[in-house]
Amino acid sequence: MPLLAALAGAGVGAGVLLIVHGLRRTTRHTASRPRLRLSQEQILRLAGCLGAAVVVGLLTRWPVGAALAAIAAWTLPRMLGTDRAAQKAQARTEAVAAWAEMLRDNLSAAAGLEQAIIASATVAPAAIRDEVTTLAAAIRAGTGLPDALAAFRESLNDPTGDLVVRALSQAAHRQASKLADLLAELAELARKRTAVRLRVAAGRARVRTSARVVTVTTLVFAVGLVVLNRSYLSAYDTAMGQLVLLGIGAMFAAGFAGLSRLGRLDDTPTPVTTAEESS
Repeated sequence: MPLLAALAGAGVGAGVLLIVHGLRRTTRHTASRPRLRLSQEQILRLAGCLGAAVVVGLLTRWPVGAALAAIAAWTLPRMLGTDRAAQKAQARTEAVAAWAEMLRDNLSAAAGLEQAIIASATVAPAAIRDEVTTLAAAIRAGTGLPDALAAFRESLNDPTGDLVVRALSQAAHRQASKLADLLAELAELARKRTAVRLRVAAGRARVRTSARVVTVTTLVFAVGLVVLNRSYLSAYDTAMGQLVLLGIGAMFAAGFAGLSRLGRLDDTPTPVTTAEESS
């Protein structure tokens, strides 16, 4: 029985490693990448996972429990912590609004569209400064404005930014009139979108707080049973008990994932039409 439990735990641990490796793979393939480079945050998280697995393994002698502890240490802080993706999207939308106003002001000063973009690169908002700098560099290098804007739109990856790029592309192709007015309208649209996201985020914050309370209560109860009433969990010492524990862990993981999803903002773009497009 202990051998079977150890084998089951080893299989679970190997599965965890494969999952982590799969999540870290990207869709972009470079010509050569000699080794996987981890950030300081990822190294600390891996150390925390290892520590949690060791502590739980020593307390329970359960290989599956150690593997589940490692998974929880890796996923729960991100699932129940600050929604960084939503904050980044919020900052990017605000930056797009500010950049559209910069272009409007530069165009009002009688500068051409390409010159207006180049002039905005040095003072672009921090959230999109790298993308705008790359766009300006492409224009200086002689890349056609439509092609440079297409690459900029792909790197920006923001619904409101798509509208701004579309307006700039139309102006580049057809020398559209009233581009400054259209940019002002798009900036106002971006700020309204930001205001809506802030109101939604306030409601989701309460859901995330409830999810944290449920998760912490569950984990404290489980740790309390292990520490204070170890004999109550003796059924999990067998190989069959480890398999049952694996199933229980999977159900709890699904529940925590659902709670986390409820607390996150859906950034699905909403179809909008500007006055310029409707005319």
